[in-house]
Amino acid sequence: MLRPEEDASGRTEARTSTQAQERRTASRGASTPYRPAAYGTSAGQHTARQRQRPRREDHASRHPFLSALLWLLLLACLGLMGLRCLPASLASGMAVPEAVSFVPLLFIPLILCLVLAILWHRKALIAVSAVALAVTSVWHAGYFLPTARVSTEAVSAVEASATTEDSAARIMTLNTHNGDASAEEIVQLVRKYHVEVLCLEELTTDEVDALEAAGLDSLLPYHVVSDGASMINNGGRNGIWSAAPMSDISTNLLPINTSSMPACNIQVGSTTVRIVAVHPNSPVRGAEDEWSAGLSVIRTLGSYNHAYLICGDFNSTWDHARFRQLLGSSFVDAGEQSGEGYHMTYPANKAIPSLIEIDHIVYSKDSDIVVSSLVTETVSGTDHQALIGILEAS
Repeated sequence: MLRPEEDASGRTEARTSTQAQERRTASRGASTPYRPAAYGTSAGQHTARQRQRPRREDHASRHPFLSALLWLLLLACLGLMGLRCLPASLASGMAVPEAVSFVPLLFIPLILCLVLAILWHRKALIAVSAVALAVTSVWHAGYFLPTARVSTEAVSAVEASATTEDSAARIMTLNTHNGDASAEEIVQLVRKYHVEVLCLEELTTDEVDALEAAGLDSLLPYHVVSDGASMINNGGRNGIWSAAPMSDISTNLLPINTSSMPACNIQVGSTTVRIVAVHPNSPVRGAEDEWSAGLSVIRTLGSYNHAYLICGDFNSTWDHARFRQLLGSSFVDAGEQSGEGYHMTYPANKAIPSLIEIDHIVYSKDSDIVVSSLVTETVSGTDHQALIGILEAS
C-alpha cells in the first residue's frame, strides 16, 4: 500500500506527461490532426506529400493562340529575308523587288517577336527571333556604323556659303514627279542649303522654264538636260545644275531604254568630279527586265577611270541584289556608308510616311571624294523627298 506522499507524486508525474503531449500536439498545428500513416507508406513520404504545393501553370500552356500568331509573323519575316537573299539573276521576279524594298522595316516585327518570346519564355521563338534580328542588323550595319564621313571643316564650309573655291560642295537630288514639283520650293532649298550641285529627274520643259523663272539659274548658272528617253518614257528627262563651270558634257552618256543620263565634269578643289543623273525604270509588273537592264547600264560606269558622283532615283534600295551588284567593288552608297541611319525618300506628301529609300547618292569607291551628312526635305507636288548631302574632295 502506497503512502500518501507517493500517490501524490505519481499524479504529478501523470499530469506533467499529459501537458507535454498536449504541447507537442499543439506545435503540429491545430488544423492538422494526427492521422496514422497508411500501410506501406513511411511517415516522411506522407509529410512531404502534405507539404507539396500545387504546381504552377506551365509556361508552355500560356497564350497558345498568341504564340501561334507570333510564329506566323516570324515565318513571314523569314520569307521576306529569303527573298532578300536571292541572287541577282532571280531577284527581278514578279513582286519580288517591291517586297524586298521593305526589308529595313523588319526590325519592328523582329524586335516585337523577341520581346514577347522572352516574356512568355518561348525558347525556340527567342532563338529564331534573335538570329533573324542579328542577320538583319549585319545587313544594315553601314547605316549605323560609319565607314566614311566628311570632315567638320567641310560641314562648316558649306554651311557658311556656296563657293566653288573650296574642296566641299552641297549636293541635292530630287525626282520632280513628271515636272509637278514646286519650282519655288526647289530654289528655296538650293538657297537654304547653299547647294552647288543639283540633279533632277522626271523633268519637263515647263518645269525647266519654271525653275529658271524662280531664279535657279542665278544660283546655279551652268546646267545640262538629257535627251528624251529612247524607248520608254518613265516620267521625263534628267538634268544637272552646277555653281561651277561644266566640261565634257553629255546629254546621253550611255545607251539606255528609259530616261537618258546626262553627265558633266566639275572641279571640286583639286579633284575633277564626273556627275551623272540617273533614273532607271521602276520594277512594276511587266517592266522587271527593263529595271534590271537599266541598273546594269549604270553599273558599267565602273569600267571607266573617273571620280563619279551618281545621283538620282534608282528605284532600288540597298537590299536589292541588283543595286548591290551595281555598286560592286567600284561604287558605294552614301546612305549605307555614312552611319547616319535611314533616309527614306518614298512616298512623300501622302498620309503614310516615307518608308523606302530609293533615291541615292552613289560615288566612286577609293576615289578622292566622300559624301555624308545626309538629310531629306519635303517638296510639294512630288511623291519623292529631296536627298541632300555634303561632298568633300581630298
